[in-house]
Amino acid sequence: MPLFKTRSAAVYGIDAQPVDVEVDLYRSGMARDFMLVGMPDTAVRESRERIKSALMNSGFGYPSQAVTVNLAPAHVRKEGSGFDLPMALAILGAMGTFKGLDKHLSVGELSLDGAIRPVRGALSMAVCARDNGIENLILPLENAAEAAVVEGVKVFGVRHLAEVIAMLHKPEDFSPFRSVAGATSLVASETAPDFRDVRGQASAKRALLVAAAGNHNAIMIGPPGSGKTMLAKRLAGILPVLSFEEAIESTRIHSIAGTLPPGGLLWTRPFRAPHHTISDAGMIGGGAGMPRPGEVSLAHNGLLFLDEFPEFPRNVLEILRQPLEDSVVSIARASMTLNFPASFMLVAAMNPCPCGFYGDPTRECRCTPAIIQRYLGKISGPLIDRIDIQIEVPAVPYKELRTGEVTESSADMRARVDKAREIQRARGCTNSRMPSRLIRQQCALDATGERTLEMAMKRMSLSARAHDRILKVARTVADLDGSPSIAAKHIAEAIQYRSLDRNYWS
Repeated sequence: MPLFKTRSAAVYGIDAQPVDVEVDLYRSGMARDFMLVGMPDTAVRESRERIKSALMNSGFGYPSQAVTVNLAPAHVRKEGSGFDLPMALAILGAMGTFKGLDKHLSVGELSLDGAIRPVRGALSMAVCARDNGIENLILPLENAAEAAVVEGVKVFGVRHLAEVIAMLHKPEDFSPFRSVAGATSLVASETAPDFRDVRGQASAKRALLVAAAGNHNAIMIGPPGSGKTMLAKRLAGILPVLSFEEAIESTRIHSIAGTLPPGGLLWTRPFRAPHHTISDAGMIGGGAGMPRPGEVSLAHNGLLFLDEFPEFPRNVLEILRQPLEDSVVSIARASMTLNFPASFMLVAAMNPCPCGFYGDPTRECRCTPAIIQRYLGKISGPLIDRIDIQIEVPAVPYKELRTGEVTESSADMRARVDKAREIQRARGCTNSRMPSRLIRQQCALDATGERTLEMAMKRMSLSARAHDRILKVARTVADLDGSPSIAAKHIAEAIQYRSLDRNYWS
């Protein structure tokens, strides 16, 4: 009885695990019988019809015997249409079309005419092939650039099932895909939003510079039209360029989620701006079947912008507390627990009240104190404590709006951020991620600084977490100044960025 085995992979979380695809042909009373086992989901079970049509329409025929396909290990659920190609190859191998495929891992969805469509998670599958000593990876051509950045595995991008068979018969006629990722390592482009275009808002731009330098979370409060969204969109442009390792991490997440743009690695820092109607599963990850990464993971190594912050459901905001602290999201299921990385910079924007004009000197606020308190009460104190920088963004006066004064560009600001980040890399972490032990070593204060901080803690009734956040921000301000020690002026500026604790949540 003909028996044949091929190799494939299945994605769980952001990692891929090898899957053996075994095919057995045997005589049966029912002609063209097809049995698929190994805990397949609906998409995998439907592959039977796609595979039959693809084999017939590609001119390879279909076995007259019954077919049994086993996806091993059998106790792990298999999802997606990427098993079409390896199952088709295993059937052809069992029919004697070619010999063993022990050195090949294949993945791809088949069209009815034999064309091969792209799949999700190609980069993770390439890592899986390399880690398991599999020399060759066969996958759709659209996924080849993404997978080819992994060294130690030969990637072959294919368009059609017939092309795969031709390659297996005459491998010398085909060359592996060559990666050109190293040539596209710069982020900024001439068309990217630039801080030079922002009129006024000098204090807000300074605060966002500090936030970028230390990777601090920030919230902007101001009336509609004051420029909060405009500032947030430009913030990603002054963050440091992604390293190769960071690009690999972010690409794996976006590949699995199906949000990866064509062209291989994701070289720009992610900027995610979900709408305030998002569900908790959309924000944190999950969903039916195999859990998928949410917005916090898609923003990994980048920026998560939440506009109209209080309009988000309270439960959605509260689940942000874990990734803000741990930089990882754990999603538990009955059969498994998956971890998704979620190291992002949170930037939020909100109005000071429902109508947006509380405290505005030119427009009258129509909200009562009770309405304002209820509006602000949608954001919990523990969540606000986790936001290092809180700044007011007032409406821009007419004269500043019409001024022709040239302000600092994003390129100049990014250069200052890079210098501050270099200082922090020598310490082993960004200032926002500084552990308590390192805070005591790197954030020592002189007598003047101690008095300034003590007075602020008492007057503003700040928590112990806010105390540590002030020291971290002060350390970042000192790094921007190139100062090895924290001076009283650095503490004063850091306290200024916590003033909203008193003005709005007291």
